[in-house]
Amino acid sequence: MDFLRLGIHTSIAGSLEQAVWRATALGANTFQIFTGSPRLWPRRSLDPDEVKRFRAARERAALWPLAVHDNYLINLAAADPSLRARSVAALRCEIRHALRLGAEYLVIHPGSYRGSTPERGLESVAASLIRATRGLQPDGLVLLLENTAGAGNSLGARFEELAAIRQMAAGGTDFEIGFCLDTAHCLAAGYDVASAAGLRQTLEQADRILGLDRVKLIHANDSKAPLGSRRDRHEHIGRGAIGPDGFRRILNHPRLRRLPFILETPRSSDADDRRNLQTLKDLCRRRTTTRSNWK
Repeated sequence: MDFLRLGIHTSIAGSLEQAVWRATALGANTFQIFTGSPRLWPRRSLDPDEVKRFRAARERAALWPLAVHDNYLINLAAADPSLRARSVAALRCEIRHALRLGAEYLVIHPGSYRGSTPERGLESVAASLIRATRGLQPDGLVLLLENTAGAGNSLGARFEELAAIRQMAAGGTDFEIGFCLDTAHCLAAGYDVASAAGLRQTLEQADRILGLDRVKLIHANDSKAPLGSRRDRHEHIGRGAIGPDGFRRILNHPRLRRLPFILETPRSSDADDRRNLQTLKDLCRRRTTTRSNWK
């Protein structure tokens, strides 16, 4: 079990260093953070001493990989040129922060093409990625496009859209572009990861279209919304439409066990995070039907 990387999105409230100790206290060995408020445009500059303490704490705690999640306001597909320019600038800031923190991954939402077309939206995302990374050196940081539930005009619900963005952007940036798959988003978008046959078919499609070797991270979330609903509603592990058996298959699949799994489940207290993480650990160990830790 030691080689499995199971973690959670962790708050940086107080300091960046506190995120390390919060993740460790919950029993995680990998984690994800925002570098500031995900719903505000301004981004504070990172204090050099705080960065140094964060990196030292992370090394002591042996937490890897580190994923940074981009700001929710960023829309790389925006039809409005001013919003797209602001999004590019914000993403460039996120990239700089991730590099300073020594993160392995930066998770990016493709955005919404509202007011345009899906085709132009995909082109805008690719062009925005190229602009945001221009002149920057990767230093080991990989950009991960995250799949979406497909609500409204959001891009990235279909694997083909994620692959198209990567293909258009890859030649214009020095950064490696990979993928982050969210289990709840997969189900909501119509990929039946809850059943044995559906998971097999989904992974076959992901391998053919994306290349499973380019999938670097799994966001482990159960779904309050049913298959194909196109609604992004996260649920505690084992309590949603994927269920404990679905997660047992996902966690123990030979093509996925090598990947880090990071929770983004609902949270009212540390107890929620601890219970969801423990559920993942239990499901990794068991090959037969497993009851959820939730009552």
